[in-house]
Amino acid sequence: MSVPPFDSTAYSTYTQSPNPSWTYGQRIDTTPAGKDWVAGESAGWKVYNTAETDKTDIYKLLISGIVPRPIAFVSTISEEGVENLAPFSWFNTVTNYPPIISFACNHSAPGRLKDTTTNLKNSQGFTVNIISEPFVENANATAIDAPPGFDEWTISGLTKEKCVQIKASRVKESAFSMECELYKSIDITHPVTGEHNSTLILAHVKYIHVRKDVLTDKGVIDLTKFKPVARLGDISYARIGDAYRIARPSWAQEETKIQDALTTHASL
Repeated sequence: MSVPPFDSTAYSTYTQSPNPSWTYGQRIDTTPAGKDWVAGESAGWKVYNTAETDKTDIYKLLISGIVPRPIAFVSTISEEGVENLAPFSWFNTVTNYPPIISFACNHSAPGRLKDTTTNLKNSQGFTVNIISEPFVENANATAIDAPPGFDEWTISGLTKEKCVQIKASRVKESAFSMECELYKSIDITHPVTGEHNSTLILAHVKYIHVRKDVLTDKGVIDLTKFKPVARLGDISYARIGDAYRIARPSWAQEETKIQDALTTHASL
């Protein structure tokens, strides 16, 4: 498939939301875009029974349907001192107090743990680094199915940086890195076959390293400077395009507006 080169001149901007005039109770098909979206239902639905669907097909559906996903770029170290670096896109935040994040390590074969999973349990700590556009190829190289004990840092071209507390290195090129300790490891087994194919990691974030140039005056990360990379289906990645803000509604402030809107829609 022929694709155009990456457009390095494009960047994230903030715009209005897709339908800024939306009101409470307004149906989706009242806008041109919403009407086109609803029209797609005419093609019907395909329902997958996961108990009867091949696991490879389930994998394809999940990674292409649950998008975009952040990527945990995880650096660990073995008890022998061999460092390991690998990306995981089954990743997200859990809570801020205590600061807990989660990611899942799928095994390369049933019962065969990846180096990352083994290293995570050795009490030496690990780092979770966020990938940005300028080094996505470097990070992708570490996803290679290398033999056990291979140090992916050697092929990544990335720089090891010492951490405050843990032995594993953080990725210097990452503008947002977290030093973590294992909070809990949960073996995921199939409820019917009993196969152990994945391990869920809950990580306690001990230190956060943030480059000053991506921080705003309000102490949040500036998306336009951070340029984080998202994971999609198959071998696809994505940049963050135009972003928009939608305020979270407050009942105390919106109750009257909600009642008026619901009355209006009910009379139509």
